[in-house]
Amino acid sequence: MRHEIRAAYDDSTVTVYQAYRSEIAGPAVRAGRFVPPFKRDRMTWIKPSFLWMMYRCGWATKPGQEHVLAVSITREGFEWALANAALSHYVRGVHPDRATWQRELKRAPTRVQWDPERDLRLRELPYRSLQLGLGGAAVPRYVDEWITGITEVTGLAREIRALLDRDDEARAAALLPPERPYPLPPEIESRLAA
Repeated sequence: MRHEIRAAYDDSTVTVYQAYRSEIAGPAVRAGRFVPPFKRDRMTWIKPSFLWMMYRCGWATKPGQEHVLAVSITREGFEWALANAALSHYVRGVHPDRATWQRELKRAPTRVQWDPERDLRLRELPYRSLQLGLGGAAVPRYVDEWITGITEVTGLAREIRALLDRDDEARAAALLPPERPYPLPPEIESRLAA
């Protein structure tokens, strides 16, 4: 199964998704960045794939994930996070041994996890999609430097889900964000087993 980062992006920004309860999502949308009660001392996971986010939050129905946010961040920040990441699991051939991987994982401010991508009905696809965990030094960079805007897309999620419930897959698919493979620099790609 191959790895692929699919995302909506332009020359300077990339969109990632997160889902939160209203107490975090509302203030973030109003401020255009994450503010308390968002906790900077916890790892926060961002997902470039809209449909993987829908799988994770159950189309904005899971408790604590009722509000889906589209977070626009700089490509420079996104690539810094990837360049400084450790894989969330040991991969023979990428790591010389498990002990080296564990040391990398403890030191790295970011973490890469590959999970099966999803189709419109949230069924597994034959390639893996990125989840990027931000911790330590990465969280203040994300919150204070990388974010260029936050938009709530819960309504879009619910609209797509309602169309699927009516078996109108064509109209549902037409509403999806325009994602395409993200061009990783080769040195990052090889490190992340992409």
